[in-house]
Amino acid sequence: MIKDIVVGLAVDTGRDVAADYAISVSAAFRAHVTAVGFAYEPMLPAADVGNVIPFDFIDAQREANKKAATDAIARFKEAARLAGVSAETRLIEASAAGAGGVFGRIARSFDLSIVGQADPDAARDERLVEGALFESGRPVLVFPYIQRAGLTLERVMACWDGSRNAARAFNDAMPFLARAKAVDVVTVAGDKSKADVIEGVDIAQHLARHGLKVDLRKITAGDTDVTNAILSDAADRGADFIVMGGYGHSRLREFILGGATRGILASMTVPTLMSH
Repeated sequence: MIKDIVVGLAVDTGRDVAADYAISVSAAFRAHVTAVGFAYEPMLPAADVGNVIPFDFIDAQREANKKAATDAIARFKEAARLAGVSAETRLIEASAAGAGGVFGRIARSFDLSIVGQADPDAARDERLVEGALFESGRPVLVFPYIQRAGLTLERVMACWDGSRNAARAFNDAMPFLARAKAVDVVTVAGDKSKADVIEGVDIAQHLARHGLKVDLRKITAGDTDVTNAILSDAADRGADFIVMGGYGHSRLREFILGGATRGILASMTVPTLMSH
């Protein structure tokens, strides 16, 4: 069940897609949603040798960042009020580098975290997504920065490779799969795969025992990579939601994303639920 959601707000835009999308998910599941707005610590420019950055500059940037977070929270509160969903907010001061870890630890106390894809035009990175995925122990729902519609579940693509992370994602996604009008369980194979071997039968049967009707399909990556194969198939089939495992590992406390995970986060076209 999904009854408690946390969302990381975008604090550098006028219209916050994160707030709108999280509110739509909250309304669909009648869940409480908590919005976190980060007031980032000042990003100091490199100073010339012998020069000191004025305190006035630092204080002005700190106040501007805090105002941006406060404004984002105010917009979220109004949107939640208009939608009639149960909501609360938190204002947290953190460095840009440390915000991901803070958000991941916060998300441990929620059923689901929602984070927007890094927007290249806004110079945002993936650290908030990585923190939620690798630090929280909870599923994270990432939506494209170009997302405009709220939650829709006309056709869900669930990517299966038999791994632990995929199994975790399928289980975490069950509330979404149960609401979907159609579910495609998709496996991705290379050119050298055996054509007569159909992977994913067991997980399709498992979903069927939960009352879900699924279409089991195998797609071939061919000359392209796994990311493009998944996104191309999603577009061809009209999928509006993807479920997949989130892959990566930690090296010296820095998260290194797996190839497919990084590819989807960079090129995603529909909201994607990931679990690690």
